Amino acid sequence: MSYDAPFKDIKVVDLSQGVAGPYSAMLLAQYGANVIKVEPHGGDWSRFISTRYEDHSAFSVPANLGKRSIALDMKNDDAKKAVERLVADADVFIEGFRPGVIDRLGFGYDAVSAINPGVIYLSISGFGQTGPYRERPAMDPILQAFTGLMSQNKGFDEIPHRVGVIVSDMTTSLYAFQAVAVSLYAKRNEPKGRHIDVSLMQGTACLQTIRVIMSHLDGGDPKPGRLPSGSFETSDGWIYFILFKESEWAPLCDMLDLNHLRDDPRYADNAARLENQIELLPIVQDAFRQKNSDYFCEHLAKARIMHEKVNEYAEFMEHPQVKATGLFTWLDQPGIGRVPVPNAPGIMPLEQGKPLSMSPLVGEHSEAILREHGYDDGEIATLISDGVVKTA
Repeated sequence: MSYDAPFKDIKVVDLSQGVAGPYSAMLLAQYGANVIKVEPHGGDWSRFISTRYEDHSAFSVPANLGKRSIALDMKNDDAKKAVERLVADADVFIEGFRPGVIDRLGFGYDAVSAINPGVIYLSISGFGQTGPYRERPAMDPILQAFTGLMSQNKGFDEIPHRVGVIVSDMTTSLYAFQAVAVSLYAKRNEPKGRHIDVSLMQGTACLQTIRVIMSHLDGGDPKPGRLPSGSFETSDGWIYFILFKESEWAPLCDMLDLNHLRDDPRYADNAARLENQIELLPIVQDAFRQKNSDYFCEHLAKARIMHEKVNEYAEFMEHPQVKATGLFTWLDQPGIGRVPVPNAPGIMPLEQGKPLSMSPLVGEHSEAILREHGYDDGEIATLISDGVVKTA
């Protein structure tokens, strides 16, 4: 055991699909766990929900780095027997189906804990294991809408918009990983495992804790904060800044050539600016359109006003600060080519060509995994010819 691989002797059987479950299992793999991904012959559906590159998509690569894949037809009894062997000595079992589906497959918590009483069993669903919405299908945008996140992301058009990145899935995966990690720590003194219920609804709600409390205390949408603040169009792009201190109002006026506003009582302090924002904001916006983003970044930095240019991803990855911290590693993946993957906090940086930096093809490790669990070559050949097992 080490800081780099504290889960070196941990075995994980991952039946989850999509992003939330697989990404949490991927983090376990990056910390040294032996993660076996069990997926159907056609592959985990995250492999195909955006542009498909043979066995991969932009969703499936980061969610499966460092895992090994076995492809099984779970409708077949022989496939279920194989999973029972995998489960027998597993430390963690992960499933991400709608409630009831995993029970019909024969691997609900009661069934798995009967085989392996010490297993840490993680269920990830859209709305949780109980309640009237428990069986509803759900993906990230649906939970953004349901939990109120979209209501907090309105543009000037006042239309609720989804956040473009999959914040519900990614946040839920981190909470799930956290729950499994602390459970593995506690299990040193516990004779029996436990069932962990994590939902996208719960993860997305926790992400918004402060906004939910603010909304409750303010009796609706949280009150506006500092003004002027937000995204403003420049002559060549967009810039975002926050006027956090009252002392920053005067230098902002100087920078924007709006000195006539400095002593205007309508804008004397934040409360006055909020009251008169309909008149103020168009004036500020027009001033920002007169020069480019680099000009404003330079002058805002001198005034120590918090700001940043709104970057595209390509600009972000090329930024000197990003390169200086080694934030990204470029990884070659079969069938997809080189992709930029951020190095996760607290984990050793990914290295090109290493097992932890590779995302498996569907069934890439089927034969090896079966051999490890007592199948001989003849039995494996039969399972493949019978369509029970698929190899890459």
